[in-house]
Amino acid sequence: MAELRTLVLVLGDQLDLDASAFDDFDSGQDAVWMAEVAQESRHVWSGQPRIALFLSAMRHFAQALRSAERTLHYTALDAADNAGSLDAQLTVDLQRLRPQRLVMTAPGDWRVLQLIKSVAAAQEVPLEIREDRHFFATVRDFAAHARQRKSLRMEFFYREQRKRHGVLMNEVDGEPQPIGGQWNFDSDNREAFGPQGPGFVPARTRFEPDDVTRDVIELVQTRFADHPGRLESFAWPVTREQAIQALDQFIQDRLPMFGRYQDAMWPGEPWLYHAHLSAALNLKLLNPREVVAAAEAAYHRGHAPLPSVEGFIRQILGWREYVRGIYWTQMPGYAERNALNAEHDLPAWYWTGDTDFACLRDALAQTLDHGYAHHIQRLMVTGLYALMLGVQPQQVHAWYLAVYVDAVEWVELPNTLGMSQYADGGVMGSKPYIATGKYIQRMSPHCRDCRYDPSQRTGDRACPFTTLYWDFLMRHESLLARNPRMALQVKNLARLTPADKQAVTERAAAIRHGEVGHA
Repeated sequence: MAELRTLVLVLGDQLDLDASAFDDFDSGQDAVWMAEVAQESRHVWSGQPRIALFLSAMRHFAQALRSAERTLHYTALDAADNAGSLDAQLTVDLQRLRPQRLVMTAPGDWRVLQLIKSVAAAQEVPLEIREDRHFFATVRDFAAHARQRKSLRMEFFYREQRKRHGVLMNEVDGEPQPIGGQWNFDSDNREAFGPQGPGFVPARTRFEPDDVTRDVIELVQTRFADHPGRLESFAWPVTREQAIQALDQFIQDRLPMFGRYQDAMWPGEPWLYHAHLSAALNLKLLNPREVVAAAEAAYHRGHAPLPSVEGFIRQILGWREYVRGIYWTQMPGYAERNALNAEHDLPAWYWTGDTDFACLRDALAQTLDHGYAHHIQRLMVTGLYALMLGVQPQQVHAWYLAVYVDAVEWVELPNTLGMSQYADGGVMGSKPYIATGKYIQRMSPHCRDCRYDPSQRTGDRACPFTTLYWDFLMRHESLLARNPRMALQVKNLARLTPADKQAVTERAAAIRHGEVGHA
C-alpha cells in the first residue's frame, strides 16, 4: 500500500465537500476517514429519529465522496470489525493505515475534540485542526466581541453581524442603517392563531426514504430498539440536494408567514410555518450564508415581508452564531453550571409522553414521532416546565441532546442549559424565562382540552405551570429581586398571603413527588 500522507477525519455533523479539511486534498496520497459507532448514540440515550438521520446522512455523504473520487475508509455500524467507540475505532485505523498526519475541520463538540486529540497524541500522529468556515463568525471574532462587554447579549452581537456582512442594511448619510429603520421586528411578529386555528398550512417538505435510508431505519429499529422515538414518519433531508430543495420550499411556502406565527402552537400541528432546516444546517448539508441570502432575496423581490425575513435571519445570523460563541468561549466548565442549584430528576414521562398535561403531551408526542419541536415548544413548554420544577440542568441537557434531530452539542447545550434553564446565571440571557399557564393559553388552545386550569395556582385543578411559577418566584425571590427585568414579577409575591404561599408550596411538592401529571 502506498504511503498515506493525510487522513482527513470527517464526523457525522461535518458533511460538506467544501469543508476546510479538504482544502489541499490530493486523491493520489490522501484519504478520508469516517466511522459509525454505537457509543455516539449511547453517551446520551439518543432517540431513533436522531440516530437514523445521522447514519443516513453519513452514508449518503460517503456516496458523494466516492463519486468525487476521494479515497474513503468507512466503518459501518454493523461491520464485523467495528470497535464500538470513536476513540477505539480511530486507534485501530491509525495503526492500520499509518498516515503521516491527521487533518480535520474543528468539531462542534468539546468531548469529541478532546477525544480525537488524545488518540492522535497517543498514536504520535500530528493533528491539524482547521477553521470551520461554515459560520459567519469565528470563535476568535466572538471572543473579541465578548472582551468589549461586561455582559453578553445576543442583540448587540446580531447588530454587529448585520453590519459586518451587509445583511438587510442600507446606507444613510454614509452610515449603515437597518432596512426598515429598526433592527428588530418582534412587535410585528409572534401572534397566536385565532380560535379556528391555523387553517391551511403548507405541507412539510418530505423526502421518502431511499434504499440507503430504509437500510438505516431497519438497523436502528433493531440495534437501538430500546431507545426512545419512532421512525414511521422519517422524511428528513439526508443529502445536499434534498437540503437545498427543503430550503427552496421553505422560502416559497412558509417564510412569508414565518414571523407572524413563529411563536404560535396548535395541537397536532408540529410543522406550521417553521423552516425545519436546523438539522440540515447542523449536519453541514446547508451553508448558513445561502440560507440567509435566500431569505434576504425573498424580501427584496417582494415575496416575504420584512418582519418575517428579519425574524428568520435573526435566528441564523444572530442566535445560532451567538450560541456557538458562548459554547466555545465558556467550555468546558459551562456544561457543569447549575446557578439555581436545581437537583430534581427529569420526569420519566419526558421519554414516553405519558402525561395528562395537554401542552406537554402534544410537544412530547411530536418530539418522539419526529425528533422535532419548534423553539417555543422547547423553551416555553418542555423547557419551562423543567426549569420551574427544578430539574438538574445536566439531565435536561442530556434529554434535549438525545431526542432532537438537530441536536449537536455546540448549539444544544447553551440553548438548553443557558437560555432554557438559566443554569449559567445569566450568561446567555438576561433573566429566567418563566411564565404561568396563561402564556400557553394565550399562544395555543391546549388549555381548552386540559384537565388543569391555568388561572388557578392551588387546588386539584390548578395548572402545574401556574403553581410552579409562583413556587419558583418564592424559592428564588432574593436572587430574582436583584434582576431589573424580574423585579415586577417578584413584587407580585406581595399579593400572596402566608396561607396562599403555604398552599403553593404544598401543591408544588405534590407535583415534584409525581402525584400530578401522569396520564
